[in-house]
Amino acid sequence: LHSRSPFRRPPHAMNSRMNSRMNSRMYASLASLALSILTALTTAPPHPLAAQPPPRAPARRGTTAPPVTVVEASIADLRTALAQGRITSRQLVLQYLTRIALYEDRLNAIVTVNPNALAEADARDRERAQGNARGALHGIPVALKDNIHAAGMPTTGGALAFADLMAPYEATLTRNLRDAGAIIIAKTQLTELANWVATGMPGNYTGLTGYGMNPWDPRRDPRESTFDGRPVMSTGGSSSGVGTNVSFWAGNVGTETGGSILSPAHQNMLVGIKPTVGRVSRYGVIPITADQDTPGPMTRTVSDAAIMLGAMEGERPDPNDAATSACPPPAGRDYTRFLNAKGLAGARIGIPRAFFYERLTLPGSSAPRGGLTDAQRAAMDDVIAVLKRQGAEIVDPADIPSVIDTVASRNFTNWSPCSGLDNAKGRDADCSVAFKYGMKRDFNSWLASLGDKAPVKSLSELRQWNIAHQRAGAIKYGQALLDISDEMDVQGDRARYEADRRKDIMLSATNGIDAALKAHRLDALLFPGVSGANIGARPGYPTVTVPFALLAVSPGTGAQAFPVGFEPRPAPFGVSFTGSACSEPKLIELAYAFEQATKKRTAPPLFP
Repeated sequence: LHSRSPFRRPPHAMNSRMNSRMNSRMYASLASLALSILTALTTAPPHPLAAQPPPRAPARRGTTAPPVTVVEASIADLRTALAQGRITSRQLVLQYLTRIALYEDRLNAIVTVNPNALAEADARDRERAQGNARGALHGIPVALKDNIHAAGMPTTGGALAFADLMAPYEATLTRNLRDAGAIIIAKTQLTELANWVATGMPGNYTGLTGYGMNPWDPRRDPRESTFDGRPVMSTGGSSSGVGTNVSFWAGNVGTETGGSILSPAHQNMLVGIKPTVGRVSRYGVIPITADQDTPGPMTRTVSDAAIMLGAMEGERPDPNDAATSACPPPAGRDYTRFLNAKGLAGARIGIPRAFFYERLTLPGSSAPRGGLTDAQRAAMDDVIAVLKRQGAEIVDPADIPSVIDTVASRNFTNWSPCSGLDNAKGRDADCSVAFKYGMKRDFNSWLASLGDKAPVKSLSELRQWNIAHQRAGAIKYGQALLDISDEMDVQGDRARYEADRRKDIMLSATNGIDAALKAHRLDALLFPGVSGANIGARPGYPTVTVPFALLAVSPGTGAQAFPVGFEPRPAPFGVSFTGSACSEPKLIELAYAFEQATKKRTAPPLFP
């Protein structure tokens, strides 16, 4: 365990005071975890009588129940095994911890393992033995992105400044998961502060823990232009699906502002549900902007994602997050009732050809943009054929009006969030300030909610702290995004923000997704991969992504060419179903029916 610890020393030289503090915490956590595992392997669980599962019916003569393994096991599989007494929650946690010990050093999927995971498992086992199962995730280990507060664990956001932050309150979604019986086994790797620190910073990099790796190709990038330690295959957006991909836990919670649930799910051959903004409370989640932030589940199956979504959602609106009144939950918060294998029959699904499938010359440009590679196009042809065979009505094309608008100022693809120093104040007339304004507004509010636990008191103080600690590993890629956010005046720039936000909604929703859905009477739009993440994120609309294939990776050209003899491994490719606000039930039905008709998810072979 010492050589394979998930409690990783930051990969940068630290000043002596910080180095001592972080090493102390690392080794204390490691010692606690190691002692827990050794004790569990050599002794009976505490309270042996109370912890025993209820008696199970004897197996039929000549039959033996197969051993329970966590590898690729669904939540339904684990629930059944627990209910039948074939395994305990403690044994599940031990299996997962063993896999973490075996593989974590190659992947860097974890920021912190919960040192109380075994104690929590014992408590869930006692409750089950007493007939008091809490809910749909009772005794099931799951993980949280490390920008989500959880009692007894640091919430770092991947930032050195927050390395020791123990938030004074638990996130609403964490409490909901615990109320459903879940065991929070770990906090996952992420891109620092959900990728709103610097332009050019690779996904799943933090100053605190370094680079996360993709299990489908866990090698470093050998190309000179990107030879800084980053993975050769991207892990996707700022959440991490790596641990779920290799069965470190049953599923995990990511957060998204503009693709960071969908992208890592896609890159890890997982299912991701990016809910309508407000479906799941954001209270206790480090923000970028409340206009678009949302947590959501990342799992290996649509069924598992549906179970987790129901557990994460509140029974009633959260008084700490006004957006949670937007979408009423289904009866019993049970999304599994929408798991209909015949759900594609009669469904009207639109194909937004222009830009998303076929290259498009945009207003003000002479060169075409967008479109698919030959391999991606062939895969999408196969996807559409599957949908037709399952009885779906395909509307092709069902182009998005704001994407094909010939007036440059009314074309969605010409209206991006302001990003980087090129979009600093005075140079931001042609981009939306919603992100950089929202970060200043909402990040400072989050810091204030921490009270005296806050390591810094404002975004300005964080920037100054980062500059003072560059030699310790802070801001390796700069902090241009923090800089352009901090220059915003929350009061003085409010009118500009509100105007840009109205334009965001007009182009992405009113003349965008909503217009396409209404014009063609569609149940959903089908996007290749996660190419619709940006247009869906602006109005806060839901999307479900589902795995479909592994496609060859191009050898690249010029500076992007791989060295002679380096063969990139195939990368996951999937599809996304997007709808209007609160349409998760229909999207889950469509995604499940497609998954059942294809069943293309496979496990990465390097991590058996």
